[in-house]
Amino acid sequence: MTAPGSVGTVTPQRAHFDAPLTLRSGGVLPAFDLVFETYGTLNASANNAVLVCHALSGSHHVAGTYAHDAKSLGWWDNLVGPGKPLDTDKFFVVGVNNLGGCYGSTGPMSLNPATGKPWGAAFPFVTVEDWVDAQARLADQLGIQTWAAVLGGSLGGMQALDWTLRYPKRVRHGMVIAAAPKLSAENIAFNEVARQAILTDPEFYGGDYYAQGTVPTNGLRLARMIGHITYLSDDAMAEKFGRRLRHGEHKYHYDIDFEIESYLRYQGDKFAGFFDANTYLLTTKALDYFDPAFAYDGDLQAALARAQADFFIASFSTDWRFSPQRSRELVFALLHNRRRVTYAELDSDAGHDSFLLDDAHYHAALRAYFQNIEV
Repeated sequence: MTAPGSVGTVTPQRAHFDAPLTLRSGGVLPAFDLVFETYGTLNASANNAVLVCHALSGSHHVAGTYAHDAKSLGWWDNLVGPGKPLDTDKFFVVGVNNLGGCYGSTGPMSLNPATGKPWGAAFPFVTVEDWVDAQARLADQLGIQTWAAVLGGSLGGMQALDWTLRYPKRVRHGMVIAAAPKLSAENIAFNEVARQAILTDPEFYGGDYYAQGTVPTNGLRLARMIGHITYLSDDAMAEKFGRRLRHGEHKYHYDIDFEIESYLRYQGDKFAGFFDANTYLLTTKALDYFDPAFAYDGDLQAALARAQADFFIASFSTDWRFSPQRSRELVFALLHNRRRVTYAELDSDAGHDSFLLDDAHYHAALRAYFQNIEV
């Protein structure tokens, strides 16, 4: 029985594309697959479609559960479904696993047609722009000429922004949440430390660890631990863990003393058990490279002049990785270009992860915006 507000049991789909895709790095994918899921029904005018773009470790599985795993809840299930802020009684929602991913879309784990072996280290660099180009081909295949909205948080928000720039006539509303027009030097630094943890793992084998039958587990663990520190705020860590000791006393060893250590190791171990290291490397580099103003000598206003969409932009008070100041940069540049912008700066103690949570004010703002989108 489907719970109220749930899209219920869902099944991934696969789209194959034979036409080569030339990437910004100069690499070429001779053909590729995209794995995706849909929720709701595309209306007769095909004007009610919403694309949800995922963040670093996300996937196409946005909402619902799989028949074989009742615990496999989609990563944004609290947002998407009948009667939820992104209401599938009104909208046709599409989630896509990005190129280079490890959830079924063509990536380093896929077979390279030139060798018959996994791409591994030979998989070309991909960028946010490449993901958007691939998503545009999927939209064509689905019969969607124009998205009612393109929505994403964090790296997904960068994709939503890029959609409004690369395909300005194909997006009516760009919804950019907990994101920025480019990474700060500090953000690039965190990504580099995480990558070095993987690259220097003896089990990495230059990215061709599939052939060795190994996984750079230690590197992935460390990368995820570093990431989790940046996703949480100091307040959230203090509230959840504080300085609580696992054993109630100092043990004077390098094993777990503090509960925060236990949490980080748990998250690292879990992540290393399912995520692909090459995908992690490619995705963090895509984050680093994204900068629409790069081709405009750093002039963000000039870079955003192409946009024709209306915008919803949201930031969170304790998100120090993508701070409200970075969202306001985007707002001011869009207003300079006479775009219509709705901006919500929300109080939250959860840090960057706030965009994933079921916060009443945040979801109320999203609900109100979606209710005003005409289809």
